[in-house]
Amino acid sequence: MLSRARGTARDEAPSQFQKFVQEATGALLPNFGSQLFDAPQNYVPDAGLAAPSNYVLGPGDEVRIQVWGATDFSAGLTLDRDGKISLPKVGVLTLAGVSVANLEQVLKGHLSKVFTNFGLNASLGKLRSVQVYVVGQARQPGTYAVSSLSTLVNVLFVSGGPNSNGSMRAIELQRGGKVLTRLDLYNFIAKGDKSADMVVQPGDVIFIPPATRRVAVTGAYDQAAIYELSDRGSTVGDILSLAGGASPVANTRKALLERVDADKVPPRLVLDISLDAKGLNQSLASGDILTLLPVSPAFANAVTLQGVVAEPLRYRWFEGMKILDLIPDREALIKPSYYKDKNQLTLPKNSVSGMDLPKNAGSGMGAAQDEAIESRFRSRADQVNWDTALIERMSQDKFTKELIPFNLGKAVLQRDPASNLSLKAGDVVTILSHKDLAVPMEKQSRLVRVEGEVAAPGLYNALPGETLPQLVKRIGGLSAQAYLYGSELNRESVRLRQQENLDSLVRRLESSLQGRTKTGNANGQDAAAAAILMQQEQSQIQSQINKLKSLKSNGRLALEMDPAATTIAGLPNLPLEDGDRFFV
Repeated sequence: MLSRARGTARDEAPSQFQKFVQEATGALLPNFGSQLFDAPQNYVPDAGLAAPSNYVLGPGDEVRIQVWGATDFSAGLTLDRDGKISLPKVGVLTLAGVSVANLEQVLKGHLSKVFTNFGLNASLGKLRSVQVYVVGQARQPGTYAVSSLSTLVNVLFVSGGPNSNGSMRAIELQRGGKVLTRLDLYNFIAKGDKSADMVVQPGDVIFIPPATRRVAVTGAYDQAAIYELSDRGSTVGDILSLAGGASPVANTRKALLERVDADKVPPRLVLDISLDAKGLNQSLASGDILTLLPVSPAFANAVTLQGVVAEPLRYRWFEGMKILDLIPDREALIKPSYYKDKNQLTLPKNSVSGMDLPKNAGSGMGAAQDEAIESRFRSRADQVNWDTALIERMSQDKFTKELIPFNLGKAVLQRDPASNLSLKAGDVVTILSHKDLAVPMEKQSRLVRVEGEVAAPGLYNALPGETLPQLVKRIGGLSAQAYLYGSELNRESVRLRQQENLDSLVRRLESSLQGRTKTGNANGQDAAAAAILMQQEQSQIQSQINKLKSLKSNGRLALEMDPAATTIAGLPNLPLEDGDRFFV
């Protein structure tokens, strides 16, 4: 085959119709099937396969002959330009025009005139090349030397196929000035039909005419492309069937058909069609642009449940549906992750969730181990806001969103009919958590850690409004060895503020360090001394910055107690917060 630079369909300049469609739709659509010609090596005939029995020998073919018995002879002979070979003691034989099926019979007939009692085996070796011509609207027109097993389809792929203006539905194979076959590549691409394909012979001409009648299909369609109409005419159904039909997510009730009508002013119009039997039978005209619309994302009978729920999904809506039909009990609000985390507690003790409580945690309250222990007892499910949940509803007349709040606790827990609101199709019910919307302190869950010299060290849920001395009293008070003045109270909110102030100080020092000038206007020895002094100051400041960066706040509160205090009454009357850690 002649070697030449090959481009792909993407490298070609678009046709006028492709430009027209791009202006109308904003998309540069490819010609249907053109991408197949970007990989011609996938369609080269296998030279290693045996030639078919109907293959006809010609000049350049190699014949491998083996004779035994009365004479021994073995050789591979190539037919000369006259289609002949020469055998010792037999002479010149003409094999051009002989089929593979009759090869051994013809050879035996010639050898039997000279020899008796012999055996013979004959097969084809290297096959000849065939020179053909590709002309017309080809991507790579020219002369091609191809295998003698090549067919019209093989040659088309070798030559790159039709260009952006070439037809794929009326490709001709001409021999001796006559059209032997006319190939519709759409039948091959879409159906695998090669009935119009033929083996090429030397001197054959493959002519690709220009495509004259084209349409475009775009929108909710997997094979959006430029399609060529057949000579017999094509319907919407014919074109869509080439790529498997309309997508299941296409709107079958409505599609848009843009048409060019030169007799009208202006010449372009839009038609509405459906993808039913009548619409699929709609005839297409050259220049049509068919746009398939997607189905609406709206659900006709669904209510959406989201937020702090077990299964955030769309649920079937029915007439008379209410909140309790959607959320029948509190179990519907517990996420599966809660039970998964709970099941993790049975894992080996070396896992974080399976750690044992240490015998003496000490006062190192910021340790990672302490945090892991405390996390075991925190709620494994988001805390549901039982006071407020929301129904989001689209107003059908104004097309505006409406938010309808309701008391979730009264509706689900107390079965209050007034709070069990009716639902409409399309409603979105959102269950909020304490993280989504802050609730009053008395309704918040506050886990407090008490350790050291108290009657019962442990983790406790603080009661609404409970203070530090009230909690210590509730758990049994102080031990006889309690040194109250040495107590520590660490608070997460304080730790965050302290760390923020520490980080701010580091940033200010770094900014100050960068803004300091290295030298003044002094000269000579004074300048050198000033530079040394400046370097020393910078080194000291950098050392301070590094020390500050290594510090981590612990959130410790100053309790301001009397050093002589020995009873609970000496503790400050501080309201407790979630995450507080008190060590005596």
